[in-house]
Amino acid sequence: MRAIFIAAALGAALLVDPRPAPAAEMPWCGVISLGETGAYWDCRYPTFEACRPNVIAGNRGFCTQNPAYEGPAPAGKPRRKPRNR
Repeated sequence: MRAIFIAAALGAALLVDPRPAPAAEMPWCGVISLGETGAYWDCRYPTFEACRPNVIAGNRGFCTQNPAYEGPAPAGKPRRKPRNR
């Protein structure tokens, strides 16, 4: 019985992905104060207006632009259609 439990636990452990989920990097961050231990950067806001309610809702902190945000990839130069002469 114990062997079955151990095998099931190992099988379940193999199904769990140990890598953290990729964080969505957005242009605005809510920097939330953790007291004397520092601050937590919550960079999931597309606009300042989306960030602001989180900070004024009692989370001591402020909103600022994300220094790591690179924005969308630039679009390639549009191709011109060949002219018929």
